[in-house]
Amino acid sequence: MAKGYWVSVYRTISDPEKLAAYNKLAGPAVRAGGGRVLARGGRVVAHDAGIAERTVLIEFDSFELAVAAHESEAYQEALLALSDGVERDFRIIEGID
Repeated sequence: MAKGYWVSVYRTISDPEKLAAYNKLAGPAVRAGGGRVLARGGRVVAHDAGIAERTVLIEFDSFELAVAAHESEAYQEALLALSDGVERDFRIIEGID
């Protein structure tokens, strides 16, 4: 079964307090959904039209688990806390078997 990944690239962080509130709620929600943080906020080298900003990569045992974790009540609560505090490119992708 192919793994699932959350990929987030933060274009701008306009409210660090909202991001901190989100992080406090999102971490437990991600772990409860079976997610494992592989990268968060480390060094970035961007090419082409890439964005050299905060990047987060989270791995799940399956694409379906990744989608379910995003749709969970706990993660939706985290998104409410984040609201307009950031502009980010967030996607869920399926890995290769």
